Order: sequence, then C-alpha cells, then structure tokens
Amino acid sequence: MVKKAPADLTERFHSKKLVFSGTVRFRADTVTLPNGKKATREFVDHPGAVAVLPVLPDGRIIFVRQHRYPVAEDTLEIPAGKLNGPGDDLLTRVKAELKEETGYTARKIKPLLSFWPTPAFSNEVLHVYTAEGLTPGECCPDEDEFLRTETLTFARAWSLVKKGRVRDAKTLLALQAWKIKLLSK
Repeated sequence: MVKKAPADLTERFHSKKLVFSGTVRFRADTVTLPNGKKATREFVDHPGAVAVLPVLPDGRIIFVRQHRYPVAEDTLEIPAGKLNGPGDDLLTRVKAELKEETGYTARKIKPLLSFWPTPAFSNEVLHVYTAEGLTPGECCPDEDEFLRTETLTFARAWSLVKKGRVRDAKTLLALQAWKIKLLSK
C-alpha cells in the first residue's frame, strides 16, 4: 500500500549551522518535517548566477571552452558567472560576464529563463539571457579563468549535445529555450 503524503509538504526551518564559508557557503540546517520529526538538510547556500547565450547576426552562437575541475573535463558552455550578492544587478552582471569571457558587448540583452540547477542540494537560481547586436572586443577573464571562445551554429551545437559532448545544464536549457522561442514566433 502506498503511504499517503500530507496535504502540506513544507519543511519548516528550525536551526542553521554554517559548515564552510568561501565563494559559496555550505550549510547543514535542521528542519521540522510535515510529520513533526526533525531532519538535517545539507546544501550549498549560493548567491545565484547569470548566464548569456550570445547570438551573432548570422545565428551562430558564441561558447566558451574551459576546464571544470569537479568533473575533470574541458566543457563547452555559454558564458556565465556568479552574482556578488543579493543586491547585484542581473543585467550589469550579464554584460560583465559577456565582456570578460568573450570580449563582446551587446546592443540588446533579453531574459530567456531562470531556473534552479540543483534544488536538492543548492538554493542557486540561474538567470539566463540572450545577447544580440554583438560587437567584438578584447576579453578580460578573471585571473583564475583560462578559457577560449568557440563559435558554432545551433545545428552543430545540438549535434554535440546529442553526442554527449555538451553536458552543462545551463547550456542545454538555454539552447532548448532559445530554439523553442524562435519556433514560437
């Protein structure tokens, strides 16, 4: 017999324990479950991030290739970066990340979607934008960023997705959302 879930599924905050604090924080909070019992929820307390899908006038997309230590691979991704904190302006961060990682500036930047990349163990919200009317310039990555840009058609990028060569969540979702948006026009 399947156990029936309570009408209210909310887990209520009881206490917070900071485990580590760096560019993100790791917390182990105690919560009260819907059945009244206590449980621990370990998660990354993240300030949020922005990402941008830069689209050239001919429809090609600018990606960045960089090494991602946690997965021990070079990845092909859209440009992105962490917010500095709660008061950080999203549009300002998008423009800064686009310039830092690709060298491009954009005449038109529009929101595409926002999502939780991993809500089971992080409160990060990732805001994805499109950038058009691009003007090339000099990129200026952070001191600890080593990356190069690659420009691909949507068809080529999607073929890499299907082959499992693009596995970054923000890039996958951005490509899908952009394609759906174009098809719905």
